[in-house]
Amino acid sequence: MIKTIRVLLTALGVLALTAPATAHHSFAAEFDANKAVNLKGTITKIEWLNPHVWFYIDVKDDSGKVNNWGVEMGSPNGLMRAGWTRKSMTTGDVVTVEGSRAKDGSTHANARAVTLASTGQKLFAASSQGQ
Repeated sequence: MIKTIRVLLTALGVLALTAPATAHHSFAAEFDANKAVNLKGTITKIEWLNPHVWFYIDVKDDSGKVNNWGVEMGSPNGLMRAGWTRKSMTTGDVVTVEGSRAKDGSTHANARAVTLASTGQKLFAASSQGQ
């Protein structure tokens, strides 16, 4: 009985570790390096999770309409190596994003760099572009 429980727990552990890997994708599968975007907006949500960190910002377009953009960055580990912490930006912060737009034209982008308005600090986003 104990052997069966160990086998089941091991199998569940392996499944739990491989689940995030199935969600990973290449930059070119979703984003277009030739469609540069520069966005300035207020952070509404941050998801600091593997395989990619996502944050969402409210951005006003030329007509004054506010659109919520989802912005993908690198992995949490890659961001930490680039100088980020979980507290580098928080909900309500104003940021400027340099990146590439989603191929499907949606309000999604892959960030190359993020500039924090409060400090002027520019942090590279550990992007998967070019990998």
